[in-house]
Amino acid sequence: MKYLLSLIAALLVSCGGPVYESPNALEALPLIPKPRSVVSELGGFGYASGVAVIAEDPLLDDLKAWVPEGDAEGAASGPIVLALGYPHASAEAYRLTITRSEVRIQGTSPAGVFRGLQTLRQILAASTPDPTTRVRVLPLGVIEDAPILSYRGTMLDVARHFFTVAEVKQYIDQIAQYKINALHLHLSDDQGWRIEIKAYPRLTEIGAATEVGGGPGGYYTQEDFLELQDYAAQRFIQIIPEIDMPGHTNAAIVAYPELNGNGKAVSPYTGTAVGFSTFDARNEAVYTFIDQVVQEISALSTSPYFHLGGDESHVTSKEDYVFFVERVGEIIRTHQKTPIGWDEVAQTDLGPGSVAQFWSSEKNALAAADKKMKVLMSPAKKAYLDMQYDSLSPYGLHWAGYISVQDAYNWDPLSYVPGLDADQILGIEAPLWSETISDSSGLEYLAFPRLIGLAELGWTPQSLRSWEDFNRRLTEVSYPGKQAE
Repeated sequence: MKYLLSLIAALLVSCGGPVYESPNALEALPLIPKPRSVVSELGGFGYASGVAVIAEDPLLDDLKAWVPEGDAEGAASGPIVLALGYPHASAEAYRLTITRSEVRIQGTSPAGVFRGLQTLRQILAASTPDPTTRVRVLPLGVIEDAPILSYRGTMLDVARHFFTVAEVKQYIDQIAQYKINALHLHLSDDQGWRIEIKAYPRLTEIGAATEVGGGPGGYYTQEDFLELQDYAAQRFIQIIPEIDMPGHTNAAIVAYPELNGNGKAVSPYTGTAVGFSTFDARNEAVYTFIDQVVQEISALSTSPYFHLGGDESHVTSKEDYVFFVERVGEIIRTHQKTPIGWDEVAQTDLGPGSVAQFWSSEKNALAAADKKMKVLMSPAKKAYLDMQYDSLSPYGLHWAGYISVQDAYNWDPLSYVPGLDADQILGIEAPLWSETISDSSGLEYLAFPRLIGLAELGWTPQSLRSWEDFNRRLTEVSYPGKQAE
């Protein structure tokens, strides 16, 4: 019956309407990430304002609102049909079929349909208006698509500089366009604590009142976090919370000095140095604190992961570091979350199935794999969005080197670390540390367009990728911050 209704709707809308022809081929459009398979056909589909939208499954009703509006009055060639049942192992796979009488997006799940809608949005933007009616004409054909990596993320450091709920929402909207499905929020560091913990109110009363350069700081209430999480979930993006420890903890220690493990007096910090702070790994009060923090955040978070940080703990002894990370890993698992840590955690026994985020040490990445941990690929020399493009970049640092758009694109996350097998890799993530940026303008400058290329590395098979082809597509599309370049 549902297929009969779709056919009837298509006939009602298209019967007697104009026949459109597209001068473009579907496979020639600048789609990013590049789909796995594109087959072009002759003809066109007229996409007008008020085009009918049909959801063949109630699970897809909410996605009808994501169908883009046409930008001209006129007769549409038929409906946009959203459906399930595309046979593929990935929950994000989809088939997008454009005929003269309908546009059909069939996903393996609602997430797959949503990814297909992002492709439709790009097709619409790149399509040519009919010279008479100004209705956009979509080229005909079939796209079959699915990601190579199940985790494709970016990290935003809201601790060194605070970003408002509105700014984070804007970033979520931007990354969703490129099929990114994870946003890792770095919620604590020496310069600021950014999430409300009801059992420890001084974390936000004192720890959140600073940021790099001496600004006012800020924090998210638990209601703010839920609002951001819901906003991201509507775009099929998970939010992964990070509380960095045992180092990068000065803001927490200023609020609660009994947590201090370096034996020195503490005061609020607004600089950018690292490695000087640590929790006291042998103090039971520290683990009582951490258990409560993890409990409150885990009760809010729908992500299966909890990021414990674990990087640059230079004043923590090796013995204390191992003891601390393993103890915190146990706490995280007690609250039904999977621990993630920066690659230094591979020195510990965090447990099979845990995740080491490779940013610096290939040795650590291989050690993590040997311990049956998954590896999240974030090599600083390729994936750190806070690195300058070149010596003239107004934002960013360059301790890991200058990273041009081409440098960010020209590597393969599945072969970057020799000896690391593809099945040991969880995915790819592009971190954006905020020492030098404090608003969306700076964020967009550093993230785009490099993040767009990194999104393609996580989605498109290497055999279909080339810098020349990507650069051509990139020059033909709009992206955040492009007009300001």
